Amino acid sequence: MHLNYHFLKYLCPELEKAFLGKKIIACFSQNKDELILETEDANETRFIRAHLLPPQIYLSFPETFQRAKRNSIDLFKELIGDKINECVVLSFERAFYFKLSSGKILLFKLHANRSNVLLYEKNRTAPLKLFRNGIAEDRELDWAALNKTNELTWESFQELEGNASKFLPTLGAIPRNWLKDKGYPEADLQSKWTLMQELLDMLDTPLFSLVEKTGEIHLTLLPEENPVKSFSNPIHAVNELFYLALVRGNFEKDKNSLLKKYQDQLKRTNSYIEKSSQKLEELRNSPPPSQLADVIMANLHEFQNGRMEAELMDFYSGESIQVKLKPNQKPQDHAASLYRKSKNRKLEWEQLDKTIAAKINQASGFESKIAELNAIEDFRALKSYKKSHGEDKVLQKDAVVLPFKTFEFEGFPIWVSKSASANDDMLRGYTKKDDIWLHARMVPGSHVLIKTSGLKSIPMAVLETAASLAAFYSKNKNESLAPVIHTEAKYVRKVKGSPPGSVLVEKEKVLMVIPKGPEEIFGKGD
Repeated sequence: MHLNYHFLKYLCPELEKAFLGKKIIACFSQNKDELILETEDANETRFIRAHLLPPQIYLSFPETFQRAKRNSIDLFKELIGDKINECVVLSFERAFYFKLSSGKILLFKLHANRSNVLLYEKNRTAPLKLFRNGIAEDRELDWAALNKTNELTWESFQELEGNASKFLPTLGAIPRNWLKDKGYPEADLQSKWTLMQELLDMLDTPLFSLVEKTGEIHLTLLPEENPVKSFSNPIHAVNELFYLALVRGNFEKDKNSLLKKYQDQLKRTNSYIEKSSQKLEELRNSPPPSQLADVIMANLHEFQNGRMEAELMDFYSGESIQVKLKPNQKPQDHAASLYRKSKNRKLEWEQLDKTIAAKINQASGFESKIAELNAIEDFRALKSYKKSHGEDKVLQKDAVVLPFKTFEFEGFPIWVSKSASANDDMLRGYTKKDDIWLHARMVPGSHVLIKTSGLKSIPMAVLETAASLAAFYSKNKNESLAPVIHTEAKYVRKVKGSPPGSVLVEKEKVLMVIPKGPEEIFGKGD
């Protein structure tokens, strides 16, 4: 209700007391859609702060304000040196104005996402300047025409058949919800009138409470059982609302957003540790593939005359096993494949063991960051935290279109750039030197990164998956088998003046893979 006529009618007389005779000595902006006026008299300095970035429309009237040394621009220079004579609320309207000693009018129009501040010359109906120039309808807005009259009589109420929004359009969400909770929509006309009179009596009582509803702070003139805070002075109320809803509220949202991202990362990392530990246990406890190869080689005669399937006796376990060959596969080739797999088995679990250990350290790091972030209590500390954790730049991005697609495989983030210029952006702004860089060999395509988070070894399955994506997002997309180069990102550099996406690569290796898209790999599209 802080933008509501029923609140503004109390706020404006107090503003007139606070700012009467004060000279405007500065008018500037240092944040998008926020205007600050600095005023002073012989006794004090006072500021008018209007934050008009939808949907967060808030006013504040602090006694101190620290102007930024950079990114600050002076506005409404015509106001400088002028004095404030009056502060007037427009009747039944979400707007008020300061009348200056020169006769100029500085109008604050608080119409949700069309809120604006407009400056008028003396006796002029069209504004001289707008703060938010993008609101075209304000260029010809006559401030005096905003004044409205409302007949709050029984006759008018009868004529409108008790329609609350038409009878009193200035009500706002909180009073309308109060009427709804009291059964207003279903009540008869006389009962509606009684409820409306009760509501108007409450709106005419100058008690201002801040309440929390659906996780946000609101100002209300209605009685509340458990208000966050209550005030008799509307300036104190709106200043505290500005702090709790905008300053503190945005801090909490920013902090909690980053906190959730860390918690999600920790959850995924722990899930990877659990699944990989199970896989490692299975590798260690299951018989080596070489045993099956031995059984096949001892029973080659069972696959004579083109037989592709046979039931063989496993002389290691003493049990009968079913062996089925692939089309056109010889039993010797199948056995050779199993011998190779067995040879690499120890290397596989050694690598998996190292990766699990590294992921455990990574999980510990996330736990430390979560604890550190939980202890932060203000924006300055949060800003300092973000700056000191530049490695989490992508996590810190909020509502920003990143220049790459993001996937995850076995706990490792895999990024695929979206265009040639995005190739450069990803390499320049989001890559660490130990990340693994991949690209389809000798053809145009997307840059692909495996984010290693400092891990020294990457499972072969992760490397092959990223390579398949690199092949899929290239001119080799439709090939049955495609070569992909890979190297550490520190060996990839941009040559000055080269076309977008063009890089110089050193120490690359080549991997042959089948091109596969996200749907085939992950079971769903990006």
